[in-house]
Amino acid sequence: MQDRPTKLKEYKTYIDGKWCDAASGKKFQTFDPYTGEPWALIPECDKADVDRACEAAWRAFDKGQWPAMTQTARGKVLRRIAALIEQHAEHLAQIEVRDNGKLISEMAAQTKYMPEWFYYYSGLADKIQGAVVPVDRPDHFNYILREPVGVCAFITPWNSPLMLTSWKLAPALAAGCTVVIKPSEFTSASLLEFMELVIDKAGIPPGVVNVVTGYGAVTGEPLVTHPRVAKVAFTGGTATGARVNELAARTFKKVSLELGGKSPNIVFDDCILDDAVSGAVSGIFAATGQTCIAGSRLLLQESIHDRFVEKLVAMAKTARLGDPSKPETQVGPVTTPPQYQKVLSYIDIAKGEGAKCVLGGGPATKDEGGGKYFVKPTIFTGVDNKMRIAQEEVFGPVLSIIKFRDEEHAIEIANDIAYGLAAGVWTQSVKRAHTMAARLRAGTVWVNTYRAVSMTMPFGGYKASGLGRENGAEAIDAYLQSKSVWINNGPGGGNPFIMKTASSS
Repeated sequence: MQDRPTKLKEYKTYIDGKWCDAASGKKFQTFDPYTGEPWALIPECDKADVDRACEAAWRAFDKGQWPAMTQTARGKVLRRIAALIEQHAEHLAQIEVRDNGKLISEMAAQTKYMPEWFYYYSGLADKIQGAVVPVDRPDHFNYILREPVGVCAFITPWNSPLMLTSWKLAPALAAGCTVVIKPSEFTSASLLEFMELVIDKAGIPPGVVNVVTGYGAVTGEPLVTHPRVAKVAFTGGTATGARVNELAARTFKKVSLELGGKSPNIVFDDCILDDAVSGAVSGIFAATGQTCIAGSRLLLQESIHDRFVEKLVAMAKTARLGDPSKPETQVGPVTTPPQYQKVLSYIDIAKGEGAKCVLGGGPATKDEGGGKYFVKPTIFTGVDNKMRIAQEEVFGPVLSIIKFRDEEHAIEIANDIAYGLAAGVWTQSVKRAHTMAARLRAGTVWVNTYRAVSMTMPFGGYKASGLGRENGAEAIDAYLQSKSVWINNGPGGGNPFIMKTASSS
């Protein structure tokens, strides 16, 4: 285990280009999920800080240097952000691990890949184009302007804080918006490090990017309801997303929501078995199940069920639990104490429902490599799709295995869920691959792979998994609005209240 200093690091928040404490002067502790010990102090912001941040963002959008920049100049700023992330990627990954307990292998891969979002949207910044539109009035000239929506509020989760912030921040800045970011109270440190090492040094005018740290009810709700905010982008649980949507709707704010999932990972008997087993393991256990796209429902065709489960359990048993900062660790802790208790409660629910636990099923001891908040990789067989363990998002290392007969049965089970974020299909049939992709009600379908993402491909969910899309060229549309312009090149309008007669015409 690497050295972990005992002195608590004290952070400040970032508003209007300045580092500052919360208006109240309060701070709260953030904890290392591996040891369970506090390691840093975070400003506890409230409505007063939200007001300062939103007003700063509005000034920067309305009258500051940011709207005066050309689109090309904004693109150059995004490229500087990307270069700075590249320079500090390793350090940012280490902070992520310290704050959220996920594996250094995963966090380092994310921070090294993050620059690509800023490079991609830097290239789109000066491709935001309107259009000249022919209309059925020959004396009028018409065109469409594409303009930034204004101040955007981002509320980001604790599982992949910097990556999921980048998915929002890069297109918003490319569009010309200004932002206020509220990170999870469990994982604020990495964003504050990001602000110090990247945003503060990238030449962004004051007020364009602001951060308020604190708790949801005290900081998040005032941000969502603030009159200066025009758009809210939220990633998190479905229940909280519904609340965000409700609050934002009261003042007609634009909203994008990336919410929960209960994704089916569907394995047919014509798959390459070893590849599918590896895909099932990585789909649920690689991130300790703490990802919205986790393949938490494994659908196995009856003819290969027993053989597949045997191979799956054998592979999952080899998983090395331990210190997430070590490259050899394969399963880390659950990030937050409430989430740890939730995962354990769902294991009990599954057992009570009659599912058969064939691996794990409880906390991991220190002898097994566990630390403060470790849950053993857990596999249930004999799961019926109507069980709570199959219908509700656990967000932990818990896999439910469900049998299916044929393609039609697999589609029926896969779609019989409130969510629709992602799905996986394992088959060597090209026809089946395309058929399944067309019929699965999910925003992403992977065939013979799982958890692949790219800045070029749109990401988002059907049904209760959210609204809108992140990534890809269409993501920038979420931060733009259209303005129609009519120019009359013909005679003046005249007085509409004077009736023309034959004698006067």
